[in-house]
Amino acid sequence: MSARMLRNLIQYGLLLSILSLLTVFLLYPIALTVRGGFAADIATGQGWTLDHLVLIFKDPTRIAGIVNAFKIAIATTFFSIVISLPLAFLSARYSFPGKKILNACILVPLILPPFVGAIGIRALLGREGALNAFLGTDWDVLGVAKFWGVIAVMTLHLYPIIYLNATASLANLDPALDESAENLGAGSWKRFFKITLPLIRPGLFAGATIVFIWSFTELGTPLMFDYYDVTSVQIFYGLKDVQNNAEPYALTLVLLVAAISFYLLGKFVFGKKGYAMYSKASRAGGEVQLKGLWGWLAAFGFGGVILLAIMPHIGVMLTSVAEPGAWYGTVLPKGVTGSHFNEALTSPESFNSIKNSLILSLTAMVLNMSVGVLIGYLIVRTTIRGRGLLDALCMLPLAVPGLVMAFGYVAMTLRWPFGTGDIFEGTLQVFGTDPNPFPLLIIAYAVRRLPYIVRSTVSGLEQTSGELEEAAVNLGATRVAAVRKVIIPLIMANLIAGGLLVFSFSMLEVSDSLILAQRSDHFPITKMIFEFTNRLGDGIYIASAMGVWGMTLLTITLFGASLMLGKKLGSIFRV
Repeated sequence: MSARMLRNLIQYGLLLSILSLLTVFLLYPIALTVRGGFAADIATGQGWTLDHLVLIFKDPTRIAGIVNAFKIAIATTFFSIVISLPLAFLSARYSFPGKKILNACILVPLILPPFVGAIGIRALLGREGALNAFLGTDWDVLGVAKFWGVIAVMTLHLYPIIYLNATASLANLDPALDESAENLGAGSWKRFFKITLPLIRPGLFAGATIVFIWSFTELGTPLMFDYYDVTSVQIFYGLKDVQNNAEPYALTLVLLVAAISFYLLGKFVFGKKGYAMYSKASRAGGEVQLKGLWGWLAAFGFGGVILLAIMPHIGVMLTSVAEPGAWYGTVLPKGVTGSHFNEALTSPESFNSIKNSLILSLTAMVLNMSVGVLIGYLIVRTTIRGRGLLDALCMLPLAVPGLVMAFGYVAMTLRWPFGTGDIFEGTLQVFGTDPNPFPLLIIAYAVRRLPYIVRSTVSGLEQTSGELEEAAVNLGATRVAAVRKVIIPLIMANLIAGGLLVFSFSMLEVSDSLILAQRSDHFPITKMIFEFTNRLGDGIYIASAMGVWGMTLLTITLFGASLMLGKKLGSIFRV
């Protein structure tokens, strides 16, 4: 057998192995959810019927939940674009006072999960919150406007995703196009809508897709606002009867079909590449210096958005240091203490949850980094058939709602080969007298964050010449040795950046943690935060302290990844 044939055999073997794993832990859970929505006998998964779906659309509360989910997603996406697009345009085209610092701070919202930020918003805008105390009013903002509260928190958390994609797209534009249109007499607004916007549309759509799907299926934020008239929360509370009730399957199926349908519709209408440039940024356009009032107005615009975005963070931090009952009907807490941070690290429940999250997230990170190198290599360095399919499957977790994936993993534990009496019974279990969700949580974290490590690895490999690897092989090194000693060190910054993102976002994963961990000794940190918010007395304060620890972790890892990837950070949030 020739060396070329052996290499092809190994490459196709790796491809088939990875595709098999993705089939079992990505496609199979989704398929089980779809199957459950049509199963006549939910206990066995046998037979076919449309009755479950018909009942969903006959139930006014379920229809209201779906409609509200759409409203939240549409409003969140719209306001995220309204906030992020002007900021991205300013950042890409102009220079103004404090730009570097403001560009870094604009990513701050990503360091706090929106459901934790809801704690801070409640402390600031609640009936007995800081705003009413400051104004001397009695507005029940969150009591009568829970819907808008969810949208506000989601928007302030997710707009950086669109900002990152829009900034990267604007950076790729050839300034000669804009200059040519200006020389022909086109005004600034006409150039923006006729040239700039059509050219950045695919990148804008990429970020908007993630925001739409994320907000459409968000679970934690509505729960924290006690907003139950939304499909994700209805599915969450239906999990208790999932073994005998088809309604959660049907609701999840509706959620999945709706998300994919809107994604395909948006991709066909807005995401298609109807315009193309002959070149991408063939020369530097140079930033325009905004002087005087205009420069300070630009800085003020960035600063104002950042101030709004960190309001939830400020509320969480103040709650974390407030003595129980000391921040009620006042602008600031009347008494402060550091005991909540001590309790957040030393109490058996919180310490165990942090330990669980560290173990789960680190394992998922190591697993993803190992698999990500293989996937990136197959996509970039080989010409084998099927690598396009592999790339698409690796990006699929960004397009499939996290709640759907989490529910699919629950369904997988009830079916072959992990269900009652099957081959691997007890290996992966969410319910029962002796559940074992840890392997499933690791798999869920790894699959959900796989796009991050794959995109980071692909980015590094595309910037690294394949001739270096070939030179090492020609000098006598094996292909594995060449990759290990030449390629991996060259893309190590990309691997570390992707790994940091996998780790940090796994630590603060919400949907998988809330759904798959049902027993207190298995709770990850986000599930424990949720449990603390429901505990009377000091629960909300300990939850806030745990949220601050999480913010600190994400700040370090996100800024580390940003320094390593630069403007390419936005590419990991693309479908």
